[in-house]
Amino acid sequence: MAGHSKWKNIQHRKGRQDLKRGKMFTKVSKEIILAAKGGGDPDMNARLRAAIDAAKAVNLPKDKIETAIKKGTGELASEALEEIMYEGYAPGGVAILIEAVTDNRNRTVAEVRHILSKNGGSMGAAGCVAWMFDTKGVFAFDKEKYTEDQLLEAGLEGGVEDVLDDDDSWQVLCAAEDFHNARSAFEAAGIEIMSAGLNRIPQTTVAVDVETGRKVMKLYDALDDNDDVQNVYANFELPAELLAEM
Repeated sequence: MAGHSKWKNIQHRKGRQDLKRGKMFTKVSKEIILAAKGGGDPDMNARLRAAIDAAKAVNLPKDKIETAIKKGTGELASEALEEIMYEGYAPGGVAILIEAVTDNRNRTVAEVRHILSKNGGSMGAAGCVAWMFDTKGVFAFDKEKYTEDQLLEAGLEGGVEDVLDDDDSWQVLCAAEDFHNARSAFEAAGIEIMSAGLNRIPQTTVAVDVETGRKVMKLYDALDDNDDVQNVYANFELPAELLAEM
């Protein structure tokens, strides 16, 4: 996987997100609200099911999940949220996509632009880097429980395209339109899914040196800390030296 994926996994293993549980609760709740606009039944709404799984992974209480679903379906009043995607560049010419959810577009674009410029990045025009990324279904599985062959055998009929070694887990990719079928195939085979969702995967990656890698990670973290930013995707590949340090 690209360097940004490994960095996020390292963050998770260090428990970094546990220190920001409130922010994570806010982000997963927003995603549930938005997903539920397409229907409140997770069996019929793949995005909602993935959002609920993500919420459970950070231990969002069941009553808060139910409240967020009702806000999305309109059963309960909710602030007007809109999804926005920003495109730009990080240090070293790294392409970066920023998915945000906001109730104030002007505030969010100003904050994102400030974070980029403060950390050596820049905002780009719409379409400048989005073409470099493909939207894929991404599943994670415990390497201690399953082999690559087991995952391929179970998932091929569901549209699985590739199985990648991502340190302590297997990352399984499929086309976005095959996400529901792939998930159903794994469940039918009794295979436990650690996490699942739709992610933007870079078509190619940019190798960065240690100094640039640190700058990119600093920018990445600053964006991730913003309350309106839901996801950050980039196409950098961290050097082995820097990964070893972490």
